Amino acid sequence: MIRMVLALAPVLFSLLGAPNASAQQSAAAVAGRPVPVVHYRYETIDGVKVFYREAGPANGPVVLLLHGFPTSSHMFRNLIPLLADKYRVIAPDYPGFGQSDAPEHTRFDYSFAHFADMIDTLLQELGATRYALYLMDYGAPVGYRLALKHPERVSALIVQNGNAYEEGLQDFWDPIKAYWAANTPANRKALLGLLTPATTKFQYTDGMGDLSRISPDNWVHDQALLDRPDNNEIQLDLFYDYRTNVPLYPQFQEFFRKRRPPTIIVWGKNDKIFPAEGAHPYLRDLPDAEFHLLDSGHFALEDRLAEMAPLIRDFLDRKAGSP
Repeated sequence: MIRMVLALAPVLFSLLGAPNASAQQSAAAVAGRPVPVVHYRYETIDGVKVFYREAGPANGPVVLLLHGFPTSSHMFRNLIPLLADKYRVIAPDYPGFGQSDAPEHTRFDYSFAHFADMIDTLLQELGATRYALYLMDYGAPVGYRLALKHPERVSALIVQNGNAYEEGLQDFWDPIKAYWAANTPANRKALLGLLTPATTKFQYTDGMGDLSRISPDNWVHDQALLDRPDNNEIQLDLFYDYRTNVPLYPQFQEFFRKRRPPTIIVWGKNDKIFPAEGAHPYLRDLPDAEFHLLDSGHFALEDRLAEMAPLIRDFLDRKAGSP
């Protein structure tokens, strides 16, 4: 473990402390470590251009990074280089998020089932037939639906504030549950506050141990994409469709018990959206999971990358390090 942390240290320091890309490259070169090249690509699926980031050796073990709301694969920009020397890392943007197309909401099925099918198609196009799943926020229902379709393809789980238990749907979800119970214009309109700059900033700053680590670029970047024409309607459709994930929780849990995938849980315990009450139940079904509650919030990678990356890398090397 110590050797692994020391090996990662030059790259971590370059990412967390260097002011620009050239400084990062210089620091890594001095340490004798090449800087992994990240490729930014598109694949057309169901007539929609799906953006994804890809890095690492083509024959390396695959790690699929599935992002949350309201962000995109942008949330993994600092983690990817810390894995890509050995692992083939793939981080897509769902339609309506990031750099992927955002078809008008009345002409496209914005649902978690559709997202899972599209990511499944993307992986098939990329020849990725076995993968470790990084599941965060919306990434959890997308990834677990993939796991139900292809349980034999899942080599490991990395769970970061990704819910699979009703205990994890606390007070924050009450207005959304009201919308699920009655899809009325009033209940739909009541959720528009979740799409505002104040709420986007809140998701990055609330519960964080050290706000000086959180770049304002995060919420500025995400909000600019949320503010695109028709995007409010896209996100409100997805808030409503989230109700379809809850009845699948027992199936997700059965997958855990039956397949017992190697699992690490790295959870920001101060998150009000997916609080720690949703983390503990995993141990009922995955008693061997490696469990870490971090003094962080929703987007823990922004605050605790220096802790999370060594934990994740060590876990992958032990549990999913073979192609």
